Amino acid sequence: MPGIAAPLIAWYRDNARDLPWRRPGFGAWGTLVSEFMLQQTPVARVIPHLEAWLGRWPTATDLAAAAPSEAVTQWANLGYPRRALWLHRAAVEIRDRHDGVVPRDVDALLALTGIGDYTARAVAVFAYGDRHPVVDTNTRRVLARVADGVAQPGPPGKSDLARMAAELPADIGEAAIVNAAAMELGAIVCTARAPKCGICPLAAQCAWRAAGYPASEDRRRRQAKYEGSDRQARGAVLKVLREAAPAAVPLDDVVPDWPDPVQRDRAIDSLIADGLAEAEGGALFLPR
Repeated sequence: MPGIAAPLIAWYRDNARDLPWRRPGFGAWGTLVSEFMLQQTPVARVIPHLEAWLGRWPTATDLAAAAPSEAVTQWANLGYPRRALWLHRAAVEIRDRHDGVVPRDVDALLALTGIGDYTARAVAVFAYGDRHPVVDTNTRRVLARVADGVAQPGPPGKSDLARMAAELPADIGEAAIVNAAAMELGAIVCTARAPKCGICPLAAQCAWRAAGYPASEDRRRRQAKYEGSDRQARGAVLKVLREAAPAAVPLDDVVPDWPDPVQRDRAIDSLIADGLAEAEGGALFLPR
């Protein structure tokens, strides 16, 4: 595959969206918070929550001093609220292990709660300017189409990092741009359902385009329907607890009109098991 770095860099400089975490001086803590929030959540929904979060807790130490219930409440309707607990735990670890400074070392970042390969390298690259491959779903789709000629990538794996590393320029600054540009291209041009191939900077070297856009098996994990699901029941219970926090809510008053009482109880049990709720004396409350 011809190198993708040069066309990506040129395209990114003219087309990158103006996002808060890309602005100078945003900082490692802001970058870490944004990456937690961006997991499975659209950018437009994240930005106002991110600004409110950093306004309330501008450093990891600030968040670590708050109760876990405050983090869950502030998370509001972002979804997957366990991320709020993980972010709170990571903040405590940053305070206790790293004197309140988000670590730069990838292994140190990986040792924090809730942080995996992508987030650790994203912080190291985009906050600290180090040279590492950063691979998300969008990057994998771009590489699958341009290099492999398939519509959708296979399951993620460690080989993705090596593959992206081979595309990075030696220059640290340019390497960071290529990482960001590949993700940006997948997010706004080389999209999953409606790719805009006519404006793609990699169109001339795209194997998928050259092959006539053949369909391929879509092995992405499908999200279960939300309406009527246990996730919806969990969300309804958490909404009641957030609105009552820091007070407790009698168990009988937690979404008593939920159409499936068994599902409601299952949702409550799962929230307790995940550490998102606590029960005592016949009442339910957010973790304290």
